[in-house]
Amino acid sequence: MNVLDENIITPERERLRAWRVHFRRIGVEVGRFGIDDREKIIPLLHSLRRPTFFTGDQGFYHPMLRPHGYCLVYLDVDFDETADFIRRFLRHPAFRTQAQRMGKVVRVRHSGVTYWQVGEQGERWIGW
Repeated sequence: MNVLDENIITPERERLRAWRVHFRRIGVEVGRFGIDDREKIIPLLHSLRRPTFFTGDQGFYHPMLRPHGYCLVYLDVDFDETADFIRRFLRHPAFRTQAQRMGKVVRVRHSGVTYWQVGEQGERWIGW
């Protein structure tokens, strides 16, 4: 299940819908509106079945947040590029399946993808 933070703007969500990328949004289909900090969102993600959480909040990109049953994706791109990079990330050969994404804290950028993974030391980088 793909979960979008409330900071992902409406036009970008509409683009994802047009591309048939299925998602739920914090404050609408999942949780309540106004949940905007890690202390409240992380427990919410634990209650969902294997979610991939997309956000523009840099605070979610930290190795201590390496999850076992979900994936955190920090979109380090302009707000009007988020749909393109969500789609690009979900199509990347290293992250295409839900199983490949689990246990990772990811930063998506123009230059590529960096991530920390459960059970591994150090940050890894993969190009597009």
